Amino acid sequence: MKNLRLKAARAAKDLSQEELAKTVGVSRQTINAIEKGDYNPTIKLCIAICKALDVTLNDLFWNE
Repeated sequence: MKNLRLKAARAAKDLSQEELAKTVGVSRQTINAIEKGDYNPTIKLCIAICKALDVTLNDLFWNE
């Protein structure tokens, strides 16, 4: 399932996939795969992404 919330939060911070990837220590391809729903990140990576984007885990990764 695509993670459009991650893409929207990243865009709201005016960050490219590359910039977010560098901030959290992964490749741009990893961020792309998460946004496309092709990769299930570790909890450690989820937390790093949330900190970088100033959002909560629930905001980005909790399915209603």
